[in-house]
Amino acid sequence: MKRTVKDLVGLKGKVILLRADFNVPIDDGGKILDTTRIERTLPTIKYLIEQKAKVVILSHLGRPKGFEIRKSLFPVAMVLMSKLPCNVDFCNAVVGDEVKNRIKYLKEGNVLLLENTRFYKGEEKCDMDFARQMAELGDIFVNDAFGTAHRKNASTFALARSLPNAIGLLMQNEIDNLSYVIKEPKRPFVAILGGAKVDTKIKIINKFLEIADTIIIGGAMAYTFLLAKGEMVGMSLVQDDCLEIAREILEKAEEAGKKILLPIDHVGVSTSDRKKAVTKVKVLKGDLMGYDIGEETIKLFKKEIDSASQIFWNGPMGMFEDPKFANGTKKIAEAVAHSQAYSIVGGGDTISAVNASGFASQMDFISTGGGASMEFLENGTLPCIEVIQEQIR
Repeated sequence: MKRTVKDLVGLKGKVILLRADFNVPIDDGGKILDTTRIERTLPTIKYLIEQKAKVVILSHLGRPKGFEIRKSLFPVAMVLMSKLPCNVDFCNAVVGDEVKNRIKYLKEGNVLLLENTRFYKGEEKCDMDFARQMAELGDIFVNDAFGTAHRKNASTFALARSLPNAIGLLMQNEIDNLSYVIKEPKRPFVAILGGAKVDTKIKIINKFLEIADTIIIGGAMAYTFLLAKGEMVGMSLVQDDCLEIAREILEKAEEAGKKILLPIDHVGVSTSDRKKAVTKVKVLKGDLMGYDIGEETIKLFKKEIDSASQIFWNGPMGMFEDPKFANGTKKIAEAVAHSQAYSIVGGGDTISAVNASGFASQMDFISTGGGASMEFLENGTLPCIEVIQEQIR
C-alpha cells in the first residue's frame, strides 16, 4: 500500500507541492470546456487546506513548445478561486526567486497555482536538476495526477524522488477502482472499447481477453476488425498494418470462448457527397465511410450490457463531436448508466462523451486517466505510483 495524504502528520505550516492533472480542454477564448479533472482533485486540496498546509499546485496543460499564452494555467486558477473556501493565487513561473518569494508570503490554508510545467524543457525530459529546483520550494510532495502517472516527467516521477511523498485522494480512488477491475471482476464482465486506433489498444484488448467475458468494439477501430473478418467497410478508416493483429485477436477470443461483438449496421456518409447526407446501412460499400454504429448494433450491444455485472468502457462509438454521429455513443452511455452493472468509465474522450450525454452522474466511477487507465489495467501499476513511498504499518 502506498502512503496517502491522510497518512501524513504535522502538515500545519508545511509547504505541500501538490501535483495535479489540470490538463483540461480550453477554447481559444480561455474558457474551460470540461472541469471534471479540476473537480476530482478538490477533495485532496480541501483536505490540505483543512490541515492548514500551504498548498502549492503544479500541473501541465497541453503540449506547448516553450511559453504559449493559450496553454497558461491562469484559467484553471479562476475556476479554483470559485470552488475553494480560501485564497487562491497564481504565479506565472514554476521555479526561481519570484516563486520562492510568493511561497514565503503564502498563508497557511491558502493555495498558490504555478504556471504550466511544460513551459520548461526539463519537464518532459524528467530532468533531475529541474526537479531539484522544484523540490527546493516545498517540504512534502503529494501526487494526485493519475492522468499523467504513466509518464516519467520531472514534476511527477523525479520530484517524488527528491522529497518525502504520498499520493492524493484522487490517485488512491483510481488505484482502488482499477485494481478491483483486474483482481476481483464481477461476472459477466463486459469491456467496451471504442476510439480510432487499434494499435494503441492491442495490449488492453489482450488483457481483456484474459479477464473479461465479452469485448464490445465500436468506433473507427471496429472497421479494422470487420475488414479482418472479410467484411466490406467501404472507405472507412482502417489500419492496414493492424489487420493481421486483429485476425489474431479474433482467433484468440474464439479459442478462449470469449465473445467479441462488432457493429452489424452503420451510420455513414458518401465521401463524394458534398452535402454529407447521412446514410444508414447494414453494409458499407463503395465510397461510404462509417462514422457511427447503427440501431441494430445499439440493440446488440445493449443486450450484452444489460446482462453484465461489471462494465469497463473506454472510447466513443463514433464521431460523437458531430451531433449527426453522436447517437451511438449516447445510447451506449444510457445503457451503461441504466444497467445493474458496476460501471467504470475511462479516457478523456469517453469522459467528454459521457458528460455530454447527461449520464455521467449515473456511472459508478469515472477515471480521470486515458492512457494511464489503460496502462494501469495492463500492468497493475504505473511508474509514478511505484516511486511513492510505502505506507508504514
